[in-house]
Amino acid sequence: MTSRRRAAFFTGEAEDPRYGAVTTGDERTMLVSFLRAHRETLEIKCRGLEAELDRRSAAPSALSLLGLVRHLTDVERRWFRRDLAGQDVPLLYATADNADEDFDGAVAEPGAVAAAWEAWRAEVEFAEKFVEEAASLDVEGQNSWLGTVSLRWVLLHMIEEYARHNGHADLLRERIDGAVGL
Repeated sequence: MTSRRRAAFFTGEAEDPRYGAVTTGDERTMLVSFLRAHRETLEIKCRGLEAELDRRSAAPSALSLLGLVRHLTDVERRWFRRDLAGQDVPLLYATADNADEDFDGAVAEPGAVAAAWEAWRAEVEFAEKFVEEAASLDVEGQNSWLGTVSLRWVLLHMIEEYARHNGHADLLRERIDGAVGL
């Protein structure tokens, strides 16, 4: 049996946008760099799949790669648009009737995968612009669970959120086609 090295780059160093990550700089630069690398990791873990993105991890779990994309779309939207920017916009997937609709409704029907990626990219673009234009990391917003939160806290939380879910993505991708790597 040939052993696979999990510490290898998933796509190969030459093709991996994370390979040249920022390793020095001020606090904002470092936080943004870590979050960008985690966002890129999610895309890399899903690359080359479409219909397979809705494959569940194992019964009875609703975890799927498409569910993670939809969930992280709502997470981006909640923290950056709603809480920090104060926009009165609904989540795109989770509802009052089903807080887990981001995962439960993740079905790779025609157009659904492309729509999920389009929505995720729009939320990431909004978040990146918000962070870039923020006067400082001390900019504050209101969260319905925690009260006042700073941009610094949200960036740290987003890194933690993506790190956790990229771990799920590792396992899901390996289960789908055996692909492993950073």
